[in-house]
Amino acid sequence: MGTTAQLPDPEHAHGHLPSSTSPITSKLHFFNSVMGGGKQIPTYRVIDGAGQPLEGAVVPEIDEALARRIYENMVQLPILDDILYNLQRQGRIVFYMTAYGEEAAIIGSAAALAPDDEVLAQYRESGVLLWRGFGYDNIMNQCFGTHLDVCGKGKQMPVHYGSREFHYHTISSPLATQIPQAAGVGYALKRDPARRGRNCAVVYFGEGAASEGDFHAGMLLASTIPSPTMFIARNNGFAISTPSSEQYYGDGIAARGPGYGIHTVRVDGNDVLAVYSAVKEARRLCLEEGRAVLVETMTYRVGHHSTSDDSFAYRPRKEVEDRKRLDNPIVRFRLFLESRGWWSKEEEEVLTKRIKQEVLAAYKKAETLPKPELKEMFSEVYGGEEPWNLREQRAELARLVKKYGEAWEPWKNELKKHKGEGKDLLE
Repeated sequence: MGTTAQLPDPEHAHGHLPSSTSPITSKLHFFNSVMGGGKQIPTYRVIDGAGQPLEGAVVPEIDEALARRIYENMVQLPILDDILYNLQRQGRIVFYMTAYGEEAAIIGSAAALAPDDEVLAQYRESGVLLWRGFGYDNIMNQCFGTHLDVCGKGKQMPVHYGSREFHYHTISSPLATQIPQAAGVGYALKRDPARRGRNCAVVYFGEGAASEGDFHAGMLLASTIPSPTMFIARNNGFAISTPSSEQYYGDGIAARGPGYGIHTVRVDGNDVLAVYSAVKEARRLCLEEGRAVLVETMTYRVGHHSTSDDSFAYRPRKEVEDRKRLDNPIVRFRLFLESRGWWSKEEEEVLTKRIKQEVLAAYKKAETLPKPELKEMFSEVYGGEEPWNLREQRAELARLVKKYGEAWEPWKNELKKHKGEGKDLLE
């Protein structure tokens, strides 16, 4: 029986580049879209603004207990933010950053991760820590810098949390430094037989941080090594005062993923079920393929950038109020729960009252606690042997405490705020 000659594929008639699958073409063609035809990347959504599943959407398999836990964790964030923001305005703490409007992106992703996945956050992800059991007392002790601060013993400014117990790497103020670090953490997990295929590194950052060179360094490292690193971009519309329209000309952050050969998805960051589904699937890809995944959550920063910012200087107040009213992630998920009989108005009142009481109790406790002993200023700054410069600085401070601690009123008052009143340096 004879064989039929196969006609060459017109698109591949000229073969491929050597050592490549890129077909040779005789037609000159420029492209500027990862989707083809100039189309924008679609945004994955499960429930609409009224809490109803979209036609054709697959609602993730979550039971009532998990759904309620997700909702309760979302609700606690603005209550905690309200109290700590006001405490900063009253001068009780020096700085704070809120997560208003981004509750779904934070809690939805936290719920989809394993409790021992390594998290490298930016600064709005305290909800991840709270989801893992960090507690209000630890939040307050860090923000007030008390001697019970488990994050940095009073060395860090507020909201710079960290926890070995909950696999949450300490926040660093410089923008985007955590992104290449996360790629390294992911590679370390891949090399560890006990954690390979079981854990991934997860890094959170805003779309403004994605303008830094560290973003590209981290993406390149995680894609070429490769490593199980999940990149979660919170595209909330603003890098402090710079709107996203002035940060990039391309199709958001998701458009950059395919350039690095990374699985990528764009998700409605105000739909907690969509975030949960996307991050859960992204984690599966990370572990099964041992490669990086990029998730872009499209949300809106309702609050000011920080307590040092007045966002109404660069955006209309009406725009913010409209977004709070029309696209509130907490309201959207509450409507979903109510439609299933999993939540009620009475439960809402009980929950908000309880959370407020617990947060206020933690604040009142922390405010009365002394700051760490002065010697803690020099502990755990470096690993290994203590360097000579720290020994010199400790000796110099001890000399000053001895000279002024009992003689000068400003020093006496300041030392009283510390556990031991500085006597630990003189021992």
